[in-house]
Amino acid sequence: MDRQDPYLQQAAAMPAMPEVARKLLNSFDRDDLAIGELTRLIGQDQTLSAKVLRLANSARYAPTRTIAALPDAAACLGLRTLRDLTLSASMTGAFPALPGFDRLAFWRDNLANAAYAQGLAHALSVDADVAYLGGLMLRTGQVLMAMVSPGPMAEVARHTVELDSRIGFEQSIIGRAHPAVTAALARHWKFPESLALAFDAAADPLAARPFCRMGAVLRLACVVTESRDRGLSASEGLQTAQPALVEHLQLDLAWVETHLPSHALATAGADMMMG
Repeated sequence: MDRQDPYLQQAAAMPAMPEVARKLLNSFDRDDLAIGELTRLIGQDQTLSAKVLRLANSARYAPTRTIAALPDAAACLGLRTLRDLTLSASMTGAFPALPGFDRLAFWRDNLANAAYAQGLAHALSVDADVAYLGGLMLRTGQVLMAMVSPGPMAEVARHTVELDSRIGFEQSIIGRAHPAVTAALARHWKFPESLALAFDAAADPLAARPFCRMGAVLRLACVVTESRDRGLSASEGLQTAQPALVEHLQLDLAWVETHLPSHALATAGADMMMG
């Protein structure tokens, strides 16, 4: 992407990644992260702590008792789930609210993308923690594009009628698709380069060289989210929108139907992240 590209410039102008999110990202490569260390990190931000506790008590996690403190949340949810929950809560606050932009619907879908990417990661042998972050973030380039080009992005939305067609319309109308803008933001925020490359690859996984399984997982997760938003099953949507990619990966669609979380569960708690 050209350095004079306005979308790259918008990505470079974004504030630094939230400190808690940065530390959580750095913990992905650590096998020695302790629950106590994680709860102390979350506890440094009272607003984030309150949001995490609200989420921990939501239908998304369905605790058997009320979770009143971060150590309770850690004990009930486990380290990895608590980290994912906190990362989600932290990242939603990093992007501005825009006029006419349905922020709740946007982050509800991003939560679903994250949940489905994490599930698909297990089937396709990629890192589930990284897939969760990738699913959460893939569509965030749309926010930056809406900041720079609100009119053309509204036109894209009007044209996006067929399943999984948005990326193509972004490319044809604007000359840029949101996965590439997300990749630019990922590099600005110093995400692992492998994840930035996965964002780039998600725009057209079968054309990416070398083939990137993580990019494929992220694109398929978005198809599942959009399919279920439209009342379709995951397998129906995947067969309709990405049959060649499904075949290339030899993805078991029966496994997908039985192992991915329900859409209600995948999107639960989005409203609590907005507070």
